[in-house]
Amino acid sequence: MTKAETAGPAGQDLKKTLRGLGRGFGGALIFALPMFMTMEMWWLGFYIDRSRLVLLLLVNIPLLVLLSYHAGFERTAAWQDDLCDAGIAFGIGLMTSIVMLTVLGLITRDMTADEIIGKIALQTVPASFGALLGSSQLGIQDVDDDEDASTKTPSYLSELFLRCIGALFLSLNVAPTEEMVLISYKMSEWHAVALIILSVAVMHGFTYALAFRGSIPLPKEGRLHAFLHDTVPGYAVALGVSLYVLWTFGQTDDASLTHIVMAVVVLGFPAAIGAAAARLIL
Repeated sequence: MTKAETAGPAGQDLKKTLRGLGRGFGGALIFALPMFMTMEMWWLGFYIDRSRLVLLLLVNIPLLVLLSYHAGFERTAAWQDDLCDAGIAFGIGLMTSIVMLTVLGLITRDMTADEIIGKIALQTVPASFGALLGSSQLGIQDVDDDEDASTKTPSYLSELFLRCIGALFLSLNVAPTEEMVLISYKMSEWHAVALIILSVAVMHGFTYALAFRGSIPLPKEGRLHAFLHDTVPGYAVALGVSLYVLWTFGQTDDASLTHIVMAVVVLGFPAAIGAAAARLIL
């Protein structure tokens, strides 16, 4: 065997790896850019409770592992590979956050180390999601990869986790903003009920009725079963994620139960869309 023949596969593997990393950086930029340029996210990095920030980073890891299983840099055969891809995505998100925050002048020498670390850590979470999502959204899968993908049919529990990922990703975009709390104060109880109905309807339409690419086929049990078995639990996941994100960002501190519920319902709308769209893009 000649040297060129032995070097060929290695060179192709390196090219494929570099291409995957490039897609990861592109995805991190595309998906996290709105948060890089959101003032509330800058300030959150300074005053967010550090225990809540650490918890968010810890929650991020298993979600990245699951996301890697469905839409990683490459098709994986073992959970160790998914863990490795999750680590790579986290690293890409970390480096992207450092570069972007520095270039935009949001990290300066006169800042304390605590503030700098807080800003970078907070932005790394959405950027790491984007790094993995960029692989599936920006890349063109090979035929062999598509064949492998067909064998990876997610279980019901995996579907709920995917919805959790989608809800978390999209809710992170808007949860830190003051508008979320302002809207919840302006809405009445009837507005909240109408928004709940709209959220569920949109979520069900995204998943079943509108025939988007990646839509889930309607089960043989019928529409009512699909609604009760998938849409309602999915919306419950979106509400749970909304409550967690609001708590993480301190939006529930010193707030009454009524205002917390209203804020969860408001954030639950984009979270529900993210939960429904998660299965469409993976």
